[in-house]
Parts: sequence; C-alpha cells; structure tokens
Amino acid sequence: MTSTSVAPTVTALAPETLQSWLAEHQDLVVIDVRSAAEFESLHIRGSYNVPLPLLSEHTDELAARLASRVVLVCQSGVRAEQARQRLAKAGIDTAYVLTGGAPGFAAAGGDVVKGKDRWDLERQVRLVAGSLVVLGLAGGKFVSPKIRTLAGVIGTGLTFSAATNTCAMGKAISAMPWNKAAQEPTRESAILALPAVSNKNTEAAA
Repeated sequence: MTSTSVAPTVTALAPETLQSWLAEHQDLVVIDVRSAAEFESLHIRGSYNVPLPLLSEHTDELAARLASRVVLVCQSGVRAEQARQRLAKAGIDTAYVLTGGAPGFAAAGGDVVKGKDRWDLERQVRLVAGSLVVLGLAGGKFVSPKIRTLAGVIGTGLTFSAATNTCAMGKAISAMPWNKAAQEPTRESAILALPAVSNKNTEAAA
C-alpha cells in the first residue's frame, strides 16, 4: 500500500530570489506591512506600504487587488507571516514572506530607499519589555515585593504573544507620536493605490 504525502507550501523567499524577480520584471507586488515610520526609514524600492493593522482591517479588499505573485516584507518576518496567514484565509495562497525582512534585503545588496534613521518597532518592544522587567525586579527588592509581579506580567504577556503570534505591546508602541510618519497610509492611499487585478483581466479579455 502506497501512501501519498502533500509537500508543504514554501512561503519563505530569499533576498537574492526577490532581486532576480525584480530584475526580470515578473508579475509581482511587494507589500511592506511595517509601520509608516519604519517604511520611511528603509524600504525596498517600488514596494507598497500597507501596515499590518490596515491590512487586517481590509484583508478581503486588498486580496481582490493582488496579482498572482505577492511578497510580504517586515523587519524580521513575524508581521509578514501574520499578513500571509490573513491573506491565505482571503484566498491568496501564493504569498511569500521575505527572509530577513527589509534589512536583510538591503544587506544582500538589494535596491532600497533610505530615509531618517529610527528604531524599528520590534527593537522598541524589546527595550520596553526589558526595561519593565528590570524595573519590576529592582522595585521588588528596594521598594515593595509586590512590584516583582510586574516582571511576571511582562513574561506572561511575551509568552502569550509568542503562542498567538501577536503583539499587543507592539501595537500600543506603534501608536506613539515618535512612530508616526508625516503621512500615514489609509485605505485610499495604500490599498486603492494598488492596480486592480480584475481590471487587468477585463482589458486582456477585450
């Protein structure tokens, strides 16, 4: 008796592969799901900025405008993978997650646009979480043992974030004034700016 197995879908994309795709002008759309401020600091030339919260709110509408080949980009791959999973539920099963994110693409010699240097969101989350843990431990020793619970709360929150692949702290920090760009993407400026696939298909059939 012969058993058949289905190979898992490969969703990771190496920076070098994306460079070759861009050079060959293949039909693809590169979507950067980081915050607008992160996008302003560094992004792949020609990519579209659709921050993850905006993508999550308009997933179906975005999916209807995407071509057959989609590359999702963030800082390390975490947010891009969240976006891929959301798009998969909306019927886009050919999306790729760029390995190493925008920094990895730049390090590999890819064509990027650089702006004002800012700490990326994930680095800010690590700083805030680490600072709160240190504060809780120090406060528990010198002020009140009850303050030590702060470290436990942060640890629990990080564990929950890892288990659910979400980050409430990151979402909160992204709303801070220093993480706001001059022009924040909106449904009109980001999603509706993408060329509609249906229009292309209609023109091709005419």
